[in-house]
Amino acid sequence: MKSKSTVFQLLPVLLGFFVMGFCDIVGISSDYVQKTFNWSDTMTGFVPSMVFIWFLFLGIPVGNKMTRWGRKNTVLLSLGITVIGMFLPLISYNGAICLVAFALLGIGNTILQVSLNPLLKNVLTNPKYLASGLTAGQVVKALSSLAGPEIVLFALHYFGEEHWYYCFPILGIITLVSAIWLMSVHIEREQDAGETTSVKETWAILKDKTILLLFLGIFFIVGYDVATNFISSKLMAERFNWGPEQTKLAPQTYFLLRTIGAFAGTFFLTKVSEVKYFRVNILLALASVIALIFIKVDYLDMALIGALGFFGASVFPIIYAMALKDSPDKANQISGLMITAIAGGAVIPPVIGFFMDLWGVTGGICVILLCTVYLCHCAFHNKR
Repeated sequence: MKSKSTVFQLLPVLLGFFVMGFCDIVGISSDYVQKTFNWSDTMTGFVPSMVFIWFLFLGIPVGNKMTRWGRKNTVLLSLGITVIGMFLPLISYNGAICLVAFALLGIGNTILQVSLNPLLKNVLTNPKYLASGLTAGQVVKALSSLAGPEIVLFALHYFGEEHWYYCFPILGIITLVSAIWLMSVHIEREQDAGETTSVKETWAILKDKTILLLFLGIFFIVGYDVATNFISSKLMAERFNWGPEQTKLAPQTYFLLRTIGAFAGTFFLTKVSEVKYFRVNILLALASVIALIFIKVDYLDMALIGALGFFGASVFPIIYAMALKDSPDKANQISGLMITAIAGGAVIPPVIGFFMDLWGVTGGICVILLCTVYLCHCAFHNKR
């Protein structure tokens, strides 16, 4: 009976991870925003920033407030904000409204990531299954990322390229369903709900060298992920003159292999230690990104883009689980701190856009390489 109850609670939480993946449409949608408003690569690089910059400003405050609001209520707040953002472009569509819609998507996603991962702890109370459960959430998120371009293309097919943004209300309806389902399910509220911590006290946790190492690890794995998504279609277009129908295959390949990688991680992380799995995967990711700089054969480049998705798939949940296990008594604060590090997704794309304007896609790939080098440092210098 307990097992059935856990599954019943787990399903709407996992659907929340599907909503979490909506932010990844920023990769393919940035191409259409650029075409519509004739923006440069550098300006277009700020589109992902409008989604991910909120992690920097809201991660810790929301993590602290969550102790008062409760994790489930905080998740529901995030879903409500996302619904509003997804229907906004139907009222008016221009450059400013588009950026506001992406900003609301980012705000909702920030609050969702701060609250949904700890909420999973309320359902999976055995710490042994936390990393595996978080990775399962990443499988669902990866499926959403894989479906995202198809939803955009669905809108293109039925409403025309000028109305690509009709994909937003489709995402809004799914988010609304997720909110209603979660609202109907009882999940035991966490015991530390009455505790409060100041923003200053939360930042002070970074004095712990292990937490600082993992914080920067989250920063650079998100930068790695968003950057690869952002650059993949542009790489195939620049190197091989592929058209829109062909270039869409690049982010889809990335997300497909990331989905498979996350699914594999869900299984292997119950058999192999987190640190060992982290080290093997990040070394293979490093080899893949180096190869992508020098190899300029279309099918091999597609394979390498997929490899970056596969080998990077489990890194985020591994680092996140390591941080929660390091200080379980500060789970909400650690969650807010780690989610703040997702601001790497806001910082890295404009840097990539800048280097692409200077040196083309090779300059952008070198930025991904630097992210991967730090992750290797994180994997081999974690002392706990």
